[in-house]
Amino acid sequence: MTRYEQQRDFLKSNFHEFKHIKTDKIKGLAQPPIVKPFDSNSLIIDLPKVSKDVVSNENIFDCINERRSTRFYSTETLSLDELSYLLWATQGITGMNKNGNTLRTVPCSGATHTFETYLIIMRVDGIGQGIYRYLPVEHKLLFMFELDELEQKVDAITLDQPFVPNFAKKASVMFAWSTTPYRSEWKYDISAHKKILIDVGHVCQNLYLASESIGAGACAIGIYDQKLIDEILGLDGDEEFVIYLGAVGKKRE
Repeated sequence: MTRYEQQRDFLKSNFHEFKHIKTDKIKGLAQPPIVKPFDSNSLIIDLPKVSKDVVSNENIFDCINERRSTRFYSTETLSLDELSYLLWATQGITGMNKNGNTLRTVPCSGATHTFETYLIIMRVDGIGQGIYRYLPVEHKLLFMFELDELEQKVDAITLDQPFVPNFAKKASVMFAWSTTPYRSEWKYDISAHKKILIDVGHVCQNLYLASESIGAGACAIGIYDQKLIDEILGLDGDEEFVIYLGAVGKKRE
């Protein structure tokens, strides 16, 4: 039982310990960038304006009741309008607070929003296969690069899934959320890491419900090759690394 104790302690609130810590914010250190910068000369793809017209099921009760992890997908592609909606639902910016931090469609501890959204796109209308990054401030897509043997790489990233092997490559798109921990550590120090894990759960749940509302299905993926996905996305694995994956595709009848 002792081998579980440290991880169990991590799950508990450490407020009494935290309140005696002088965080980098209290020390007056500069706040880290609220979003990851990008080269404006890169290929930037405009996303359609988010519209509820893509929603086929507006009943939130039904969306919650019918939500399941979906591992079987049809050959139907996602539309660019639907992808735009899913990106907005999971990390879309709806305002700014008085400190200049983004307010989004998902709750987040202290509006720190440590996540970046990368996409491995396989079957989306009007978008070539490859690796992309969502730019939430602009609500645009940054094309990063094409990926040779994309489906085989997705298989390698997602390892041996216990229920339906190799299902992720049959999705339309795989979301890969990275975290930049210092965005939260700056404000919360040792309390940051529990908050980050809680916050990414909010993000993925919105993906589930938004997918359900457009007749698609999502499946969270927590079993993946950490080193491989970080290397593919060009992340250093320390200051930024992937923390969660989610596959999305239209449901198979």
